[in-house]
Amino acid sequence: MSFKDRMIDSLGSFATKFNSFRYIMAIKAAFITLMPVIIVGAFSVLISNMVLDPVNGLASFKFFAPLATLKPIMSSINYATLNFLTIGAVFLIGIELGRLNGSRTLFPGLLAVICFIAVTPTTLQLMVGDQMMVVKDVLARQFSDTKSLFLGMFMAILSVEVYSRLEKVDKFRIKMPDSVPPNVSASFTALIPAIITVVLLATFGFVFQRVTGMYLYDAVYKVVQEPLESVVQSLPGILVLMFVAQLFWVIGIHGNQMIKPIREPLLLGAITVNMTAFEQGKDIPNIITMPFWDVYMSIGGSGLTIGLLMAVLFTSKRKEMKEIAKLSLGPSFFNINEPVIFGMPIMLNPILAIPFIITPLVTGTIGYFATSLGFAAKAVVMVPWTTPPLINAWLSTAGSMGAVVTQLCCIVVSFLIYLPFVQVASRRADQAQIAAEMSESTRTETLKSS
Repeated sequence: MSFKDRMIDSLGSFATKFNSFRYIMAIKAAFITLMPVIIVGAFSVLISNMVLDPVNGLASFKFFAPLATLKPIMSSINYATLNFLTIGAVFLIGIELGRLNGSRTLFPGLLAVICFIAVTPTTLQLMVGDQMMVVKDVLARQFSDTKSLFLGMFMAILSVEVYSRLEKVDKFRIKMPDSVPPNVSASFTALIPAIITVVLLATFGFVFQRVTGMYLYDAVYKVVQEPLESVVQSLPGILVLMFVAQLFWVIGIHGNQMIKPIREPLLLGAITVNMTAFEQGKDIPNIITMPFWDVYMSIGGSGLTIGLLMAVLFTSKRKEMKEIAKLSLGPSFFNINEPVIFGMPIMLNPILAIPFIITPLVTGTIGYFATSLGFAAKAVVMVPWTTPPLINAWLSTAGSMGAVVTQLCCIVVSFLIYLPFVQVASRRADQAQIAAEMSESTRTETLKSS
């Protein structure tokens, strides 16, 4: 077996094991379910600031001024969605992991939320006037929004795993008579394992705080989440993440699914922070967000294959390549490119795999510098990934024409990168066809002469 085959087999084996890991499956499923919530919150921010805002929005014009009275509606939607993202993630991860562990109820999700709040500080010190006041029994915003996302994921997994193991211990089961309805019986069966789980994890949080002087939130955020955010917010970090995704695509594995458990918590967290800052009129902190990925590094789908389609349609004379490009062009306008990845194909194609990997790294770099230099605005709205190019650039940046121009430049660059590789692929296909025809002709003449 060649080195290339061994490498492909190794990566394929790793991908299979990684995707079948229970915690990864639970996290991916949870964030897929959360996506509509994030998008609802995003559009509430967009409408609030571009339509209802009396200073910068449509309501700044005298005729539309009454619209400003409706701004609290959008603010409440924003608060109800984005400000409780961690709570939703904890609940959904708990449900998904519980289901994978054999539970048929929603209780593991509820238990995960209880355990998460049990280790979260609920006593705050606030400055009221000139006096410091102690406020008890409240949950600060930082413990329900994305700043606590990794602690929430950790607690959801830990609580459900402990509960699932205790639930299987026969002596912890309260057995009810057969006449008792199944839902009531299930509640009593879960009682003792739930009590033990909550007490164990609440005690763990209490002891950790007493021994270290830090809450679990501080430890997880500073040791795990903040360093990961710093890495992904750097240009090299996001390029490495994209490179890994593209590498898996090339060997026939869905690259976005492979990196989703790392990408989604960090990049979705980054865009929710931007949306909150935009809603409050503050400086936008993050350049690299989920819309950044979609707008500059995944135009027309993974690998910016919209550039490949343009190169094929403009330069290639190969009929089969043109037919695939024509069929793939429509879906590519909605960032769906599986037809071209598996139809051209790009998978296991050493010629087209090179630009497929390189192109998003180049366009991501262009987008990063255009944004950091202020030519393109930072993303402040999470738009659906199927939103067509140019439109998604305009919407995600709340109307930045600089972002639209930058994305258009990225499309042109992708075309220029793919162009020579398409020409090489077409030439090789022509040579292979000529060789095949000559071979067939020689074989035919040999048969006639014999």
